[in-house]
Amino acid sequence: MQVAKWGNSLAVRLPASVVDALGLKEGDDIEIFATQEGAFSVSRKPTASERIERLRKYRGSLPPDFKFDREALGDRGGNE
Repeated sequence: MQVAKWGNSLAVRLPASVVDALGLKEGDDIEIFATQEGAFSVSRKPTASERIERLRKYRGSLPPDFKFDREALGDRGGNE
């Protein structure tokens, strides 16, 4: 891959094999993560509906004795 100038930024064209592997199409959002060693990975950013679907998978997976306590969340200690 070659780095090219695109306006005030730099751009890289993704090879067709990467586009196919990630199922990308024009307009999709991607995330690029770089490591300290100089490597990077590219992944397709999930859509809002995909994120909601992932959250739905967790529905009902809390322990039966779980109790949400809003007061405990707001308690920062020493604020009495």
